[in-house]
Amino acid sequence: MKMETSYLGLELSSPLVVGANPLTERIDEIKAMEDAGAGAVVLFSLFEEQLTLSKAELNDLLAGGGGKARALATMPDHGRIQMGPLGYLEHIRKARAAVGIPVVASLNGSPRRQWTQYAKLVEQAGASAIELNLYYVPTDPELEPRALEDAYYEAVRSVRREVAIPVAVKLNPFFSNLVYSAQRFEEAGADGLVLFNRFYQPDVDLEHRTVKPRITLSHADEARLPLRWIGILRDRLKLSLSASSGVHNAHDALKMVAVGADTVQLCSVLLRQGVEQIRIIQRGMAAWLNAHDTDLASLRGSMSQHNAQDAASFERAQYMRTLDSYTTP
Repeated sequence: MKMETSYLGLELSSPLVVGANPLTERIDEIKAMEDAGAGAVVLFSLFEEQLTLSKAELNDLLAGGGGKARALATMPDHGRIQMGPLGYLEHIRKARAAVGIPVVASLNGSPRRQWTQYAKLVEQAGASAIELNLYYVPTDPELEPRALEDAYYEAVRSVRREVAIPVAVKLNPFFSNLVYSAQRFEEAGADGLVLFNRFYQPDVDLEHRTVKPRITLSHADEARLPLRWIGILRDRLKLSLSASSGVHNAHDALKMVAVGADTVQLCSVLLRQGVEQIRIIQRGMAAWLNAHDTDLASLRGSMSQHNAQDAASFERAQYMRTLDSYTTP
């Protein structure tokens, strides 16, 4: 069964992509992901706060120009841990040398600050593409929503001006008009969208009266949000679409493809059960396709809003029917 797909202009052997997660900090794990059948790997995120290079250092690296080898050769040895900006570039280089599948760098930053020049260094280090994870919590009552959204689009334009490799934007679901915003990201130069980012929310420790971080892995019900919006966006954009959140088995992945996803990102299931789940999910997908005498290309988008028998099911028309379907225990 052929499982090839195209994503961001890259030809992948499988629609199953490893989402950004701590497992990608190790080269041996990335190799295992390739061996298990991953079509591509998104590296763990480098955060804006970690980009502590001085402007002079950054300019020196960018002046290296040309290829990744020349740029990396100019790097000063700061003895920083792997999670730092210099170590991240080296990690990209090692990952690309170790595997044949695309290696996507993940940059996490605020849309309102200047950090996007680092994208050029990521390209020079050998990244196959960049996934932009734009994150900002607006708390200023004087900040107009349009101004904030414009900052998102400008961040994408800034990265697009810096690099020639593909750029995907990992969206949050909180835009007031997601279809409009998706079109604006496309106009800004994005090659694809990843739907959606899962924000880690703080919790409260009552005993110690402190706010503390709390990490929770995804569950299957979370897949419904990206499934709905990928189905709506599929035939409205030329962008590649990648599903993220709540995919834990073959049926979850196939549903995402059916509504129009070009790729499906796996994260929580790998953290819980290991990278061998990539192989298990892919075999399950192939078995279902064979049993239904179809292929991945025919399934993709067949249940998007444009192609669905009941297109209104993606919108409000089904709201009351859904509530009415609930049966009290």
